[in-house]
Amino acid sequence: MPSTALLMVTLGITLGTLTVTSANHWLTAWLGLELNMISILPVIAKQKHPRSTEAATKYFLTQAAASALLLFSSTLNAWQTGSWDITQLNDKLSCTLMISALSMKMGAAPAHFWLPEVMQGSTLTTTLLITTWQKIAPITLLYMISNHTEPTIMLLIGLLSILIGGWGGFNQTQIRKMMAYSSIAHLGWTMTAISIMPNIALTNIIIYMIISTPFFLLLTTTSSKTLQTMTTTWTYAPTTTIILMLLLLSMAGLPPLTGFTPKLLILDSLVTHKFTLMATAMALLSLLSLAFYLRTTYLLTSTASPTTTQSASLWRLKPHQNQVTATLTPIALFNITILPALPM
Repeated sequence: MPSTALLMVTLGITLGTLTVTSANHWLTAWLGLELNMISILPVIAKQKHPRSTEAATKYFLTQAAASALLLFSSTLNAWQTGSWDITQLNDKLSCTLMISALSMKMGAAPAHFWLPEVMQGSTLTTTLLITTWQKIAPITLLYMISNHTEPTIMLLIGLLSILIGGWGGFNQTQIRKMMAYSSIAHLGWTMTAISIMPNIALTNIIIYMIISTPFFLLLTTTSSKTLQTMTTTWTYAPTTTIILMLLLLSMAGLPPLTGFTPKLLILDSLVTHKFTLMATAMALLSLLSLAFYLRTTYLLTSTASPTTTQSASLWRLKPHQNQVTATLTPIALFNITILPALPM
């Protein structure tokens, strides 16, 4: 992509998100979301391949439908209450429609159908943008209307997202699709807590972003796109393999690592608010996600020295970027070991 076009796209994505996060009027928020969507479409479609074009088309249609639903919901609320203020979403029907629109924007179940396909048709860098930066604006709007959301609806969407995220990623061999279902599952944890404890929900999504960012960036230094080719990473990038393994275990929420913290806080807040059965169901459904995280970790470690890999290496490997790995390794290690620094 030419440098001028890249600069315009970057400015559009950044300004769109900043417009939404600083808005207090629904039309301003809608404008920011539209700017964000239009700016990322060239990034998704930059590869000269039918899959990229298909991914960009699916992303555009889904986001346009969600934006139309958001605009309809805010207009209906203004008609009923006379206010366009984001924090004054008092009409129940408008609030339910707004939750549906924002869920579709983020890719939470049951409006998750577009996320795995779009991520599979994109590059790893674009996938990183979709799973992290593109979720900031909808999460911010959901956080701002959290006082008006119905806990039952949010808990149902969250539980369904955890179920579909774990079940969908269980049988995947493509890394990008697996991480798409992982994103859906983590969104489920955020949705369950946002109407009860919004700050904990925000902590959950922030920790997911800071864990997944070095994971995707380290994957871009290799040529791995499937679980089979991931097994050859140890032969030319042992440090990257170890860090990827730790990041996967942190995403799974195993206790010594940072990813365990938000899950513990969410379960604790649910039990405190008498949602013990829901907390139990979430903990059990998270075992589905844990299964494919552990499977990927096993594939990474089973080929470690002195065991020889049984998979054929890619015929054209990128030269390992030692400078990038040297920069990302301490960042990744910091991200997965900040558990003791977080207030409990």
